[in-house]
Amino acid sequence: MSYWKTFSKGILKENPVLVMLLGTCPTLATTTLVSSALGMGAATTFVLICSNVVISLLKRVIPKEVRLPCFIVVIAGFVTFVSFILQSYLPDLYDSLGIFLSLIVVNCIILGRAEMFASKNNVAASALDGLGMGVGFTLALFIMSSVREILGCGSWLGFSFGNWYEPMIFFITPAGGFFVFGTVIAVVGILTKKRPKKEFGCENCPSKDACAQKGGC
Repeated sequence: MSYWKTFSKGILKENPVLVMLLGTCPTLATTTLVSSALGMGAATTFVLICSNVVISLLKRVIPKEVRLPCFIVVIAGFVTFVSFILQSYLPDLYDSLGIFLSLIVVNCIILGRAEMFASKNNVAASALDGLGMGVGFTLALFIMSSVREILGCGSWLGFSFGNWYEPMIFFITPAGGFFVFGTVIAVVGILTKKRPKKEFGCENCPSKDACAQKGGC
């Protein structure tokens, strides 16, 4: 796979949120405001890139039997670093993200890329994979938060539309989040001309190639 395909696949074709349906918890929780969504996307992208690079560098050193705990320790280190930076320099963003900033440690997108890609590829490819997945994750959050803030708050990035616009509070509720989430997934499916799979199994899994390298399928 070329470096360009390694980077670009995470933006749309294998978008972690809108195609692979990973990381739905922070997606739904932090998309009521665009500023919070962009903050979460940037923090997650940073952790994705850095953890992928470190895990790729250490892939021959880490014993296979304890690879997952080791991956989590690496990820937790970068999440702690990001938390300290935000708490020191962007306290408002730190407060708005709350517990979901710490939960980046167990975000299935990051651990999944570490296990399925970074632990099997070189540093450059792993960094691009993390960047692509991070951009795709951030893009999904940006689209959802824009819809929810505009319709639910009558503003965008904090700029109010004025008294003439009556916000629809539904869109900033959990139910509204699920509604927007499903709608965006449907639109992406139409744009990419993807159809729901009638059968489940290895043949329909987007990670079947990586799994086959491990001896599965």
